[in-house]
Amino acid sequence: MSERTREGTDDVDGRWVRRFEELGNDDVQLVGGKNASLGEMVRALRESGVQVPAGFATTADAYRRFIEENELEQGIREALEDLSGVEEMGDAGRRVRKLFMEGEFPEEIADAIRAAYRDLSSKYGGEPVDVAVRSSATAEDLPEASFAGQQETYLNVTGEEALLEACRKCYASLFTNRAIGYREERDFDHLEVALSVGVQKMVRADLGGAGVMFTLDTESGFPDVVLIDAAWGLGESVVGGLVNPDRFLVFKPLLEEDGCVPIIEKRLGEKEVKIVYGAEDEGGVDEVDVAEEDRQRFVLDDDEVLQLARWGVVIEDHYDRPMDIEWAKDGEDGKLYIVQARPETVESQKEGAGLTIYELKEEGTVRVRGAAIGSAIASGEAIRLDSPDEIDSFPEGAVLVTGRTDPDWGPILKSASAVVTDHGGRTSHAAIVSRELGIPAIVGTGDATRVIESGDEVTVCCAEGAEGHVYEGLLEFDQRDVDIDDLPDVRTPIMMIVADPATAFRWWRLPLKGIGLARIEFIIADLIGIHPLALTRLDSLEDDDARERIEKRLRGRDPEAFFIDHLGQEVARVAASRYPDPVVVRMSDFKTNEYAELLGGAAFEPDEENPMLGFRGASRYYSEDYKEGFALECRALRLAREHMGLRNIIPMIPFCRTPAEADRVLEVMAEEGLRRGENGLEIYVMCEVPSNVLRAKEFAERFDGFSIGSNDLTQLVLGVDRDSERLRDLFDERDPSVKEMIRMVIERAHQADRPVGICGQAPSDHPEFAAFLIEAGIDSISVNPDSVVDVIRAVAEAEAKRDG
Repeated sequence: MSERTREGTDDVDGRWVRRFEELGNDDVQLVGGKNASLGEMVRALRESGVQVPAGFATTADAYRRFIEENELEQGIREALEDLSGVEEMGDAGRRVRKLFMEGEFPEEIADAIRAAYRDLSSKYGGEPVDVAVRSSATAEDLPEASFAGQQETYLNVTGEEALLEACRKCYASLFTNRAIGYREERDFDHLEVALSVGVQKMVRADLGGAGVMFTLDTESGFPDVVLIDAAWGLGESVVGGLVNPDRFLVFKPLLEEDGCVPIIEKRLGEKEVKIVYGAEDEGGVDEVDVAEEDRQRFVLDDDEVLQLARWGVVIEDHYDRPMDIEWAKDGEDGKLYIVQARPETVESQKEGAGLTIYELKEEGTVRVRGAAIGSAIASGEAIRLDSPDEIDSFPEGAVLVTGRTDPDWGPILKSASAVVTDHGGRTSHAAIVSRELGIPAIVGTGDATRVIESGDEVTVCCAEGAEGHVYEGLLEFDQRDVDIDDLPDVRTPIMMIVADPATAFRWWRLPLKGIGLARIEFIIADLIGIHPLALTRLDSLEDDDARERIEKRLRGRDPEAFFIDHLGQEVARVAASRYPDPVVVRMSDFKTNEYAELLGGAAFEPDEENPMLGFRGASRYYSEDYKEGFALECRALRLAREHMGLRNIIPMIPFCRTPAEADRVLEVMAEEGLRRGENGLEIYVMCEVPSNVLRAKEFAERFDGFSIGSNDLTQLVLGVDRDSERLRDLFDERDPSVKEMIRMVIERAHQADRPVGICGQAPSDHPEFAAFLIEAGIDSISVNPDSVVDVIRAVAEAEAKRDG
């Protein structure tokens, strides 16, 4: 016990009760991890501006004295002698809890709790205050064993007698089925674990909002972001998976940069229900529907998001480890508060530099979609359950399908190969436990329990980005492990190709030098899904069905801002994953037939005989037929670069046929605030048309770098349709004429002091092609994430031969 906690103050007996400000991290055995952490923050972080509501904690000695005074030890040991099955565990738990609820607090402990409660009430005006009463086990919230959620919490408790009753219930909750099972599995002695009760002034989040905050990306372990989930009402709706919350992602390295607002993701959640105070004479809490207008607005504004993120960084720095934090916004005073903080216990505990890569090898029919948790794939028989009491009907290795989970589902989750829920976000119970268990989960599907029947064979795939898919049938997939530390060093920068921004964080551990090609087509097609001109000209769109579907997707937001914000945030996510290394973002390169497939697109796209050689790339950007759409793309990149601060973004112009066309495009970009040379802005050009090679010197005067698009360049050099099955044997990047064009553009670009990279699979598919690129002097090689390991090895071998 630390010196500062030996003695209580005033009329509070320090043996049985400690105020938060008297506690610190070294008091875990006295008051449990949760309460020790609260005390540490109150004591150590107050000067940093972190606001934590006042409170106090009962000690482990008080718990042990309660057991001793009520002679409970023998009854507990007898009850826990036979825990051979779930039924026996349930019977034992009920017996022990009954013993606690029939016990009485020794008078000196009851007096100490009453005195501490009166003292707390005096800090808030003197009237009995409403408090949250939380359990904190002495083995809880340690980095190596997360006991979070195993005991109970009681909210909106008012009055001395109600508080004592809630404390007794907390003691009893140390022996719920889930808590007993958790300790059994981790080999904790049931009577060695004591329980402290934390009593904290309630934040009136029922009139405001609340949620959770992690100081890393919970899916990948990427350390440079703060993830914040938010919902209306008390935070239990988020933790318990009742709602799909708002989601914010903040990039830490730019938090203190002047003029930067590094919120790289803002997702509006449905937030259908909220938890509020119960009736005044009853206490407790109730679940109510959220008004439609509140569902359509964010719980937090940008300043509040940034304030929470800064607090998260302060807390993480103080504890020197990633943290899992609960916060609340008081609807009466409008202030933000931190109400809990514990070490993050999944991603931060992963050891070494190992990487497991999953890849789906078959296509299938998607049954449901939701937020992907983890990056794994699993398949099996789906079992739909409504209650954890149905555990006997759940076979080992099945896929659990249910509405949502809470800690009572623990034994079933441990038997599942994957989890699919109707409700919940990335910080819900199902998500957190699935990560800890290392199994894929798809949460917030909305209708999984309606669409999927027990007995259906399904494949649960979380390896395709932020959106997870439940496929019909047992699809084939690959799984391979890579030790990054075993990869050889190479001098040639290896970069990555990214289509889905959600995958960028997944590969942060790979030894890359940036991203050589970020394709925004995926963002526009899959995440926005609306033709840009349909947004700039929505009022005049004649297709009533398309306009109705677009308005539904907009959910009341300004059409142009919807596009700019979504594209800007997704590009920022990609740029953040490799900051400060360069991230080359190719402006949209849809063909007219692909643009036409977007919502509202048919009204704006011509019918071309050969879209591959038609109205694509640079030719669109300055044309009056698309210029408004390109302006939205420019504004999105400016949002990411200037507003969020990610100036490692390098725009790249595709399919630019002539230098004169380049001039027109650069003029349009400058009009939209993307002027080459200003604020360090570089602009690259794709080298995929033979004219880019033949007139490389002129293009080098207009652009800061080249990126060889080997597919299109091969197609146009050889006159072979790259999509033709009949001619596929003729399509080969290794053809001497293609290699000569590559050698030529590298030589001419270098004469103008311009770098040249290449994007494509050829270096990984053909080691001899990698050797050719190294010999020709390529400046960087960009490949798909699953090819990075093979390319590094191929390049290392090529460099060794060249040096050799």
